[in-house]
Amino acid sequence: MLKYFILDVDGTMTDGGIYYDEHNNEIKKFCTKDAVGIFTAQSAGIEVMVLTGRECVATSKRMAELGVKNLYQNVKNKESWINRWMEKNKIKKLEVGYIGDDLNDLQPMRLCGYIGCPADACQEVKTISDYISSVPGGHGAVREVIEHYLREQGVWETLVEKTYGMGV
Repeated sequence: MLKYFILDVDGTMTDGGIYYDEHNNEIKKFCTKDAVGIFTAQSAGIEVMVLTGRECVATSKRMAELGVKNLYQNVKNKESWINRWMEKNKIKKLEVGYIGDDLNDLQPMRLCGYIGCPADACQEVKTISDYISSVPGGHGAVREVIEHYLREQGVWETLVEKTYGMGV
């Protein structure tokens, strides 16, 4: 079982668009369906981490709402960051999952034991992915990838019961 799931933001948790309001504030649209995957992963004891190349107040707010304690923004070299983090914490490749969508995720994904991506990820990412969501980024792809992983482990139904107090 994975110990960590690293999530990209733009194009993975969002539709990849960057929107600005009249005050030049950056706005992002997150899919509420992804919360189910994140909460269920957390119930499984999987630490969810968000690693993004951009810094945005909207991302900070949404991750706080989801209880994601490990948010790393403005990370320009994700591969180097993950390498240092894994070495420092003695984390093995098979303990880490990664969900991303584009070329800046390709090298860091190769450091991880389980790889997932949205339906609209670039071809290079799709080629190395263990699971490709049926939906594009920002439309529940994170939830679907996490659900697929937990179903493969045979724990999805138990975790849904634990997280939401209902059977499936």
